[in-house]
Amino acid sequence: MLTIQPPGALRAACWLIAALLVTGCGVPLQIDHLRKSPDVIGPPVELTAVPFFPQEDFQCGPAALATVLNWSGVSVTPEALAPQVYLPERQGSLQVELLAATRRAGRIPYLIQPRLETLLAEVRAGNPVLVLQNLGLSWYTKWHYAVVVGFDLSQDLVILRSGRERRHVVPFKLFERTWRRGDYWAMVALPSDRLPASAEEIPYLRAVAGLERLQRWQEVKTAYASALVRWPDSAAARMGLGNSLYAIKDLSGAEQAYRQVTLANPALAPAFNNLAQVLAEQGRLQEAEQAARRAVSLGGPLLASYEETLQHILVLQSREKQN
Repeated sequence: MLTIQPPGALRAACWLIAALLVTGCGVPLQIDHLRKSPDVIGPPVELTAVPFFPQEDFQCGPAALATVLNWSGVSVTPEALAPQVYLPERQGSLQVELLAATRRAGRIPYLIQPRLETLLAEVRAGNPVLVLQNLGLSWYTKWHYAVVVGFDLSQDLVILRSGRERRHVVPFKLFERTWRRGDYWAMVALPSDRLPASAEEIPYLRAVAGLERLQRWQEVKTAYASALVRWPDSAAARMGLGNSLYAIKDLSGAEQAYRQVTLANPALAPAFNNLAQVLAEQGRLQEAEQAARRAVSLGGPLLASYEETLQHILVLQSREKQN
């Protein structure tokens, strides 16, 4: 049999492609490590109530986001989301647009850790996970958003809402390879009274802060209150709760939150400053002055702001005496 050898340049290209494929297959997958843990294999999970929106060409971002938002209680269509997240010049959506649109819908977008174990924990907790995949290769990208709604480790299956398939089933290794090419990017979009199963304190509070910038104060208040259930000693969460209560004019609630922070963290100057402000607005100027002087004595990078608060309180006291 005559064997035809490819020309030199083509032969080199063939070897390069083969090397890339071998290298890609040789990198250990997280699923291989998980299978070695005796407690990993559990009952199959499938979130059958998660809605489905068939994806039009290049519109996987709006469709995937509509899927998780509708599941979370926000009634919205991919068509309504498209102007917010779809970039025609890129024929797709960027992650930053998806995060911003989630906040505008009053939901908290939380980026989970880039670990398969974390993704499975969220699905087990009942939270669908929006993932970024590269269905092409590392050097020939085909970006795609899908939503993980289930898995069966014993049968080696991952279940997604993807493309035009309500129930797209793929082997674990194939799913992980496409997800890995997207740098394991994944998020959950949750209402403010529901924390991610894998939430960590500081990343979660940063996610809530995004809603603060939109002045979604009711959702922010609920989110910080929920965070305090999980992390009751979190000064940042309690300060955030106080700030949101102050924003909705609940001065009594804000005072209580700030006072709790000062008792637990007597060296935290911002808490004393904020407490002074709400006490002053309630007409309790002597108490306000004490809190303000404490903030000034503690100092720090915001000292000028604390001094301004104290000066404002002293002016109010002076006016009160004149009357």
